[in-house]
Amino acid sequence: MTHKEIWEAIESFAAERKMTCSGLARASHLDPTTFNRSKRWSKYGQPRWPSTCSISKILIATESRFEDFAKFLIKQKD
Repeated sequence: MTHKEIWEAIESFAAERKMTCSGLARASHLDPTTFNRSKRWSKYGQPRWPSTCSISKILIATESRFEDFAKFLIKQKD
């Protein structure tokens, strides 16, 4: 699982639920900018990964299982 794949999975997960990444973050009681593209890299060019806590919160907010999220990671491998 790469940095790009996990962020694309979040985008796809949100889109399937007819949400933006910002809307998904708000629904999950996170800062609306949590999943912004601009926050995915540090100012030094280091990748920033979403926390397991953030992933957990989006699953709770959307009443989803990890498998529902993971299918977007699997699709990228096909």
